[in-house]
Amino acid sequence: MIDDFASAERRLVIRIVLLAGFAILLGRLFQLQYINAELYGKEAEENSIRNVPKVAIRGYVYDRNGKLLVDNRPSYTVMLTPVDFDKRQLPLLGSILSMPVATVQEKINRGRKYNAFIPTRIKRDISFAELSMLEEHKDKLYGVEIQMESKRHYPTDARGSHLFGYAKEISDAQLEKQKQDYQPGDIIGSTGIEAKYEQFLRGVKGFEFISQNAKGQIIGTFDNGKHDIPPVDGLDLHLSIDGDVQAMAESLLADKRGAVVAIDPRTGGIIALVSKPDYDLSLLSGTTPPDVWRALNNDEGIPLYNRATLTRYPPGSTFKMLLALTALEKRIIDENWSVTCVGAYRYGNKTFKCEHVHGRVAVVEAIHKSCNVFFYQLMLKVGLDEWSDMGKRFGFGKQTKVDITEENSGLMPDRNYYDRIHGKGKWTQGYLISLGIGQGEVGVTPLQMANYAAMLANKGKYHQPHAVSSIVNKRTKEVRTPNVEQREVKLSEHTWTLVREGMRRVVMEAGGTGRAAKVPGIQVAGKTGTAQNPHGKSHAWFMGFAPFDEPKIAICVMVENVGYGGAFAAPIAGFCMEEYLYGEIIRYSKSPMPLEPNEPDEESVAAN
Repeated sequence: MIDDFASAERRLVIRIVLLAGFAILLGRLFQLQYINAELYGKEAEENSIRNVPKVAIRGYVYDRNGKLLVDNRPSYTVMLTPVDFDKRQLPLLGSILSMPVATVQEKINRGRKYNAFIPTRIKRDISFAELSMLEEHKDKLYGVEIQMESKRHYPTDARGSHLFGYAKEISDAQLEKQKQDYQPGDIIGSTGIEAKYEQFLRGVKGFEFISQNAKGQIIGTFDNGKHDIPPVDGLDLHLSIDGDVQAMAESLLADKRGAVVAIDPRTGGIIALVSKPDYDLSLLSGTTPPDVWRALNNDEGIPLYNRATLTRYPPGSTFKMLLALTALEKRIIDENWSVTCVGAYRYGNKTFKCEHVHGRVAVVEAIHKSCNVFFYQLMLKVGLDEWSDMGKRFGFGKQTKVDITEENSGLMPDRNYYDRIHGKGKWTQGYLISLGIGQGEVGVTPLQMANYAAMLANKGKYHQPHAVSSIVNKRTKEVRTPNVEQREVKLSEHTWTLVREGMRRVVMEAGGTGRAAKVPGIQVAGKTGTAQNPHGKSHAWFMGFAPFDEPKIAICVMVENVGYGGAFAAPIAGFCMEEYLYGEIIRYSKSPMPLEPNEPDEESVAAN
C-alpha cells in the first residue's frame, strides 16, 4: 500500500525538484562570481559567503475527526561549522552545554567527515540559560551559531507510542545509505508511521546564504536573502485513528501488559492501536540521553516492543468460529449436529477438559456457551488441512502489511509444519485436538485478530488494515489516498448467519461469556478467549464487532497473565466501542475499572 504512495514516478519528481534547486544554486553562484563580480568583489574580499541548509518543518498528524495528534514546537539547536571552530574552545563549549568534551569532539569529527564547511548539530533543544551563555561568549566561539528548529510535540492524551513512533537523529549506518538526502544530526523517522511515511513527513531542505567575516562570525544574510531557497514543508498525515478511543484504550490498559486494536470494518482503517507497557514519545524525539535509552531497553515490561503487531499468542476460544465456519461451509456438519458435553473429553490416554457440563449442544449454542468438548470433537472431524486452509484465507500465518511498523506473521500450522517438526508420518490426530479451541502451536497477533473480527463483521469482505487515510499538501491542497487491498472469503449466507448469531449470543444473552462487552442500546457480537500460558496465569482475549447489523467497529483486546477473557478483556472492548459509537461514555462512569472475576466464565483448557 505505501509503495503506491512512494511510486517510482513520485520519487523521480522529488529528485527533479532537488536537482533543480541545486541547478538554481549553481546558476546564482555563477552570477555572483562572474556576472556581478565587480558589484560583490569588494564584499568578497572582506567576507565569505556560505550556504546553510535550512530544515523543513515536519508534517503534522491528525486523527479521523481532524484533531491534531502530532505537531512541532520551536526549539534552539547549537550548530557548529568545523572549518571555522577554534578547537582550543572545546572545554568552554562543553562546559556551557554540560557535555563531555569528548562527546562534543565526536560530533565535530562526524560533521567534518561529512563536510567541514557545512554546520553540524552539536546539541538540540538547549535551555534559555545555555542560550544566554553562548551569546555571552560568542566572540570566542567562532563557527558556532544558534538555529531555530522544531521538535515533535504531542498535544492530546493519546500517547500513540507504537502507532505514531518517534523520529530521532540519523545514525551513522542510516547516513551511509542516504548521504544524498541527509547530513549528520538530521532527524529521521525510526518507528511507527514516522518511519513508514518519512519521505512525506520530512519535506525538502532549503538553503540560506549568509555572510561571514574572516573569523567565521556571521555578519548577516547575504544580499538581503534574495538568493535564498526556502525549504518545502513536509506533508500532513490524516489518520483513520480516533484520538479519543486511542486515549481511552491506553488508559484502560494502564499498568497491564497487552494490546488493543480496533478497525473500521467498512474501510480497514485502524481506529486505535495500543500496546502496553508503552513510553513517552517526547523522551525519544530528537536526541535521547544514553541513560534514558538504557532504562527503556532494560525495562522488564519491554515498553519499546509493539505487542499489537509483533507478539504471537495462542488465540484460545476466539478461534472456535474459524473451525465452525470451516465445518459448516464444507458440509462436514449442519446446524443440528450435536455432541454431549459431560465436562471433559477423553482421547487415547489424555483427558481434555471443559469448564462446565453443557449437556447436548449444537454449533450455535457451542459458540454461545464456549463448549470445549464440542470443538475438540469437531476438530477431529474437520481435520488439519481444511482448518488450516480456512485460517490462511482469513489472513492468519502471514503479515497484514499494515502501514505502521514491523509485524509478525504468526503461525497457522499445516501438514508441512507438522512433518517438519515431528517427521513425516510421525504425528497423529491427537496433536490436533487443542487446535480446535485455539491452543497448541497456533499463534496470532492482536492485529490479525482485529482483522479477523472485521472480516466476521463483513461476512468475509477484507479491507487491508491501515492507519493513514490520506496525505495532504496544505500548500497546494493536493490529497493522496492509499490503495487498499480488498478481497473476499466467500461463504454461504447460512454459514455466516449461524456463526454470527452464536457470537451475538455470547455478548447479548444469558450464559454468554462476553456479557461485560455490552454497549447500551446497541447489539454487540463477540467471543472471549482464555489462552493457557505455561509461564503464569492465562492470557485474556475478547474480539467482536458492533452494531451487529451494520458494523462500524471491530475490536480485539488481549491482556497478558490476568485470567478470564470475559472478566478482563471484554469490559475494555465494551468501553472502547461505546466511546467510538457514541462519542462519549453514556453509562455510569467515564473512569471504568475492569471487572473482577467472580466465577469462571470462560474455558481454560488443560490436558491430563
